[in-house]
Amino acid sequence: MMMSLQKNRIPVQITVIGIGNTLYSDEGVGIHVLPLLEERMQHYKNVEIIEGATDGMRLLGPVEDTDHLIILDAINGGEAPGTIYSVYDEAIPAFYGIKMSVHQVGFQEVLFASRIRERVPAHMAMFGVQPASLEFGIGLSETVSSTLDALVDRIEDQVRKWTVSDE
Repeated sequence: MMMSLQKNRIPVQITVIGIGNTLYSDEGVGIHVLPLLEERMQHYKNVEIIEGATDGMRLLGPVEDTDHLIILDAINGGEAPGTIYSVYDEAIPAFYGIKMSVHQVGFQEVLFASRIRERVPAHMAMFGVQPASLEFGIGLSETVSSTLDALVDRIEDQVRKWTVSDE
């Protein structure tokens, strides 16, 4: 009986949301990494990848409707440009994505809303890169661009851990 329950178990849902503004160089790292990630994640049937860009509160649904959440963004943690950050669960609001406008609703407000509504994913991870440039311009700096493969490796490692631990 236990065997049949295991086979019928629904796999855990993992949602990856890339956020950022591609008009300001490295601020768009969360978007620019998505094509590499989509290629790498093809064999994971339980992973949904969403281009969140600067969608703000429109991301509340995908955040609340997943078991595990990965957020990708530029993170200004004060380290050297190109530094890759990993922040987990409750520590995520301590590191903010870079706001390009005081009117922009940041992702921390989306997480705050999901907490108020008591619909927070079981586990969350935020991966980001310290920007080298936030100048107006399309495309990543060479420094941040050179981190994308390592960033994808880190994300895949997290997806693998969640997939294995929930089976």
